[in-house]
Amino acid sequence: MRTNAGVLLTGRLVTPLAVINAGAVVLDGDRIAFAGGVSELPQQWRDAQPPTGWTSRLTLLPGLVDVHCHGGAGGEFGPDAASARVAIDHHHRSGTTSLLGSLASNTRGALVDGVTTCAALVAQGDLAGIHLEGPFLSMERRGAQNPAALCDVDVALVEALVEAATAAGAPEAIAQMTFAPERPGAADLPALLGSHGIVAAVGHTACDAETARAALRASLDAAPRGGRSLVTHVFNGMPPLHHRTPGPVSAALAAAARGEAVLEVIGDGVHLAPATVRMLFDLVGAQGICLITDAMAASGMPDGSYTLGGQEVIVSGRTARLAEGDSIAGGVATMLDVVRWCVQSAGVSLLDAVTAASSTPSRTLALAGIGGLRAGNLADVVVVDDQLSLHAVMRRGEWLFDVIF
Repeated sequence: MRTNAGVLLTGRLVTPLAVINAGAVVLDGDRIAFAGGVSELPQQWRDAQPPTGWTSRLTLLPGLVDVHCHGGAGGEFGPDAASARVAIDHHHRSGTTSLLGSLASNTRGALVDGVTTCAALVAQGDLAGIHLEGPFLSMERRGAQNPAALCDVDVALVEALVEAATAAGAPEAIAQMTFAPERPGAADLPALLGSHGIVAAVGHTACDAETARAALRASLDAAPRGGRSLVTHVFNGMPPLHHRTPGPVSAALAAAARGEAVLEVIGDGVHLAPATVRMLFDLVGAQGICLITDAMAASGMPDGSYTLGGQEVIVSGRTARLAEGDSIAGGVATMLDVVRWCVQSAGVSLLDAVTAASSTPSRTLALAGIGGLRAGNLADVVVVDDQLSLHAVMRRGEWLFDVIF
């Protein structure tokens, strides 16, 4: 159901700058008209009314933003539009009001078809963009990527994928692409991607520190709209940091500390230890971190057998692994699960966790009108209690399910 103009939501408010205990958000159609302290409410909105049953004991978060997500609720991003819509609905209703559809490495035809399908969903406003995780990735650090699909940099493939997005009505749908800097042809890839408005993300790489540093610099120089370079799920899909062979992790941490790169962090309690996540926030701050789910089809589903990029994945507990081999194959959390785990298990402040799950990803990929409770942004609101349990989700001014406050 669509809200009426001038709907007032009060409670604890997490803005891009602070947590306001006595806060208020005014919604005017599909936009936020005001977000701030109750005492600062403009005169023109003093008569705005809350929804029936509303209580000020709740906490208001911005709609969360996930820039690395493969699927959910049994659905997966790829050529099948119906399957993609299942995943979109699951994450939207779970509080991720903006997400990129991530496509795992695959054949040329499957990637073109996947981009065509997902770009149409971008054009319709259901997806915020597309993430290509490969196929120019390291064989050694491929993780759950299909080894048969990995290849050296192929300029013609990049152009074909951009053309597919354009033909589907969303020429700038591809928002980021993960690549391994050691692959032949990779040195020129950031500039090529940047010319199409695509952020080049370093990841799934076995390269040394200097190669990673050069790639991050090239990605920064080519970043569209004056943005920063991006690192795909730091620590995962790359060799561990060692004092004599520091590898890509050292270059990633240094670039993020300088404000030149943003680190994707899977804060789900499976991919990284709590102390590791806390350390990352301490080192680079919430403005240098994009919390992500790396969710696959099993998000929101029971344990069992699923697929990721055509490969069988077994989910047991909260961990997804390839049926053949022992590689972790994405995650099963939602973005709100990630925020909750970071706060309750890793000791990250609520403001920092929410910032890394909303405003930082939206700024990193230049996703306009989202990522924070501020006047002029789209009316995306996640309503939670003190334990960060979900009560309601509003997306673009609409409640996504029957609301019980």
